[in-house]
Amino acid sequence: MDLVNRTKKILLTPAMEWEVIKREDLTTADMFSGYAVILAAIPAAAGFIGKSLVGFSFMGIHSRLPIFRGLVWAILYYLLSLAGVYLLGVIIDALAPSFGSRKDMNASLKIAVFSMSAAWIAGVFQIIPALSILSIFGLYSFYLLFIGMRSLKEVQSEKMVGYFVVTLIVGLFIYILIGVIVGAIALGGYAALSAF
Repeated sequence: MDLVNRTKKILLTPAMEWEVIKREDLTTADMFSGYAVILAAIPAAAGFIGKSLVGFSFMGIHSRLPIFRGLVWAILYYLLSLAGVYLLGVIIDALAPSFGSRKDMNASLKIAVFSMSAAWIAGVFQIIPALSILSIFGLYSFYLLFIGMRSLKEVQSEKMVGYFVVTLIVGLFIYILIGVIVGAIALGGYAALSAF
């Protein structure tokens, strides 16, 4: 799998790329080792650079996260993000019968992994904390998730929105929980929500 080409196509022509992904025979190892472990490193590394090397200012006070805490934050965030993607795939698969779709763990993992592309790429903005608000472009992953679920899970149109909304709510809960856990462990006295 060509990482750059796949990323470009999933972002620019998602409907066509989901059809290509649907036909591909990818294992969990292929999806994670050739794609997820690489792209998930972007927000973790960028966040470390932004929090510990560049630093952030608030009301005229400039501060940096100590290097060790920054490394712990980056490693935990990275590992839990990968675990979160896998868990999202499990949830997509577990919910499928409730919305008239078939269980297919491989297809569910494809959806979870490749729909995160925009969020991972947008994580690069964390390098400069003042620009981290631009990480909002990662919300495009919601659209990728919807298109992927529609294509790979083949849900009837009247049930698709419900399937997507329930998946989205559970997925958001997972990532908020990851941020809180990482913040509480790695940042200690700093605000837990600054883990994002």
